[in-house]
Amino acid sequence: MEKLNNREKDNKSGFIIFAATRVIIGITLAVAVLWVFDTLLDYVEINLSEPVVQTRYSEKAGTISKVIETAHEAPSVKETSGHKEGPSLQEHLTLHETEPAQERAAVPEPEPVQEDTAVPETEPVQKHEEVAEAEPVKATTTAHKPVTDEPKTSSEIHEAHAPQTSGYPDKGMAFVDAVIKPLDYELHQRFWGWRPNDALDVTDNVGNFQLGVLEVTRRTVEVLTERISRTGSTAAFDTNLERAMNWLMIKADQFRSPSAESKYSAGLDEIRTYREKLEKREAEFHIKTDNLISLLTAYEGLLGSCEESLVKAEEEDESPVSFFKADDYFFYAKGVASAMYTILEATMGNFNTILESQRATEVLHHAIESLNHTTEVDPLIITNGDLSGIFANHRANIAMPISHARYYLKVLIKTLST
Repeated sequence: MEKLNNREKDNKSGFIIFAATRVIIGITLAVAVLWVFDTLLDYVEINLSEPVVQTRYSEKAGTISKVIETAHEAPSVKETSGHKEGPSLQEHLTLHETEPAQERAAVPEPEPVQEDTAVPETEPVQKHEEVAEAEPVKATTTAHKPVTDEPKTSSEIHEAHAPQTSGYPDKGMAFVDAVIKPLDYELHQRFWGWRPNDALDVTDNVGNFQLGVLEVTRRTVEVLTERISRTGSTAAFDTNLERAMNWLMIKADQFRSPSAESKYSAGLDEIRTYREKLEKREAEFHIKTDNLISLLTAYEGLLGSCEESLVKAEEEDESPVSFFKADDYFFYAKGVASAMYTILEATMGNFNTILESQRATEVLHHAIESLNHTTEVDPLIITNGDLSGIFANHRANIAMPISHARYYLKVLIKTLST
């Protein structure tokens, strides 16, 4: 009887071990499958959606940099009694190029062409209607290039960014559009929408990217509300911007009462209202050195925080940075770089006079270029290898352009402060 009981106990113990082993194996396989699915889904989202993000972020910047061709036409000589209209702009440019440099310097400003003046064959007098029907003169300024088409030299970057505000009726509108664009895409145009407050977060990479975009938008709207839109420290806040600033401070993972995406959308609507007031000349946008320094200081601090998380080897509790935490830092920094790239492009146009007066335009070009390089680091899987190991440390790879962008912003701040 005792042997029988022992045999039964052995059978029960064997069954328990067998069942426990199978359960552990099953859980391990399920976790592995879920991780692979998460990684593949994030890869598809980042690789397929992010170029669209960059294109959409740059779409308005492309509109900004369009040159209104009619603005480049020389004012025509109005036909009055005893006078006829002068030659067209195209003919004037042709004649101007053929004249020797010395003669052009010596010749004073031309007087209106008289009726009895003999007009050379090379510059026939045209009526106003003929000038209007003539083929428009092409602008010589290079249009803005999208994020994915990086200029090769600093001079090309300068040409790409110089005319950014020419397509807008009032100052500041290009900047405001650039502030709206990144977060608006993440809320309304990206597949699956806002991710950080999802009950089941299986795409944490995109979620961290969106958190980076949100943080840049928050800091920009804060500077816009407290500095750029006010005449001084005693002036009242713009009511729309004040509401937008408050609503953007809602926690990103808040799911209900109210949800994060609903308040962020409402905040963007308030910023759009401010933009409409700018267009109607009912709001303020002050292009001042102090305002630009405040914006750049906020960006420099945010890039410094990103740089620290990208280069550190240990967490605050002295534990090593885990494989799963490394990709969070990576995509957060990438979201910061993408949104900041877009806004600094518009800043280049709206604050162009200040930058040129301080000879600081080239410095900002380098910062924008470094942020562009950050967005181009796009590995299939984020690895957190040793700096001397076989596998890459992608945090360190993206830390380099982030550090360069931060450095140039610090140089720019110092230049503007002197």
